[in-house]
Amino acid sequence: MKNFLILLFLISSLSAFSQTKVGGVELPNEMLVKENRMQLQGAGTRVKLWMDMYAMGLYLSTDINDAEQIISKDESMGIRLQIISGLITSEKMEKATRDGFKNSTNGEMAHIQSEIDEFISVFSGGIEKEDVFEFMYTTESGTMVYKNGELKDSINGLSFKQALFGIWLCKKPVDKSLKEKLLK
Repeated sequence: MKNFLILLFLISSLSAFSQTKVGGVELPNEMLVKENRMQLQGAGTRVKLWMDMYAMGLYLSTDINDAEQIISKDESMGIRLQIISGLITSEKMEKATRDGFKNSTNGEMAHIQSEIDEFISVFSGGIEKEDVFEFMYTTESGTMVYKNGELKDSINGLSFKQALFGIWLCKKPVDKSLKEKLLK
């Protein structure tokens, strides 16, 4: 019995080390997407009007802390975004995401407008507190969009991935403090 309790303690300790807590949310320190292993680069919360809206983690297959390099790289990477506020609605998320794409592309969205519209349609199914969105990019598959673990869409193109990651990492990010935390 004593050995069993020691084993149980070790297993629970190991799982505690495999996650990072941010905004009351546990983010995994590692993600595996189509045989591509990615590590948590940084994590933080999106704050608006002094309230946490969502927790977010940036996952990279190589250790990079330069935003421009991350945006431009054509390699596996991902974002995990978990809703932590009941104030986020589909309409608010759509508007914020469109504004983010506008900033990310310096207003030059025409060449990826259909991809942006396709991406944003994932939010039209409704958004609730504790929903988890994952945006996973691989060279082979493009940007795979998951909601609560279910693949909702796959959007091809490096240009789209660059604009998407730019929402949080460009020179005019949606939240400067969050950008800094993602790059740690």
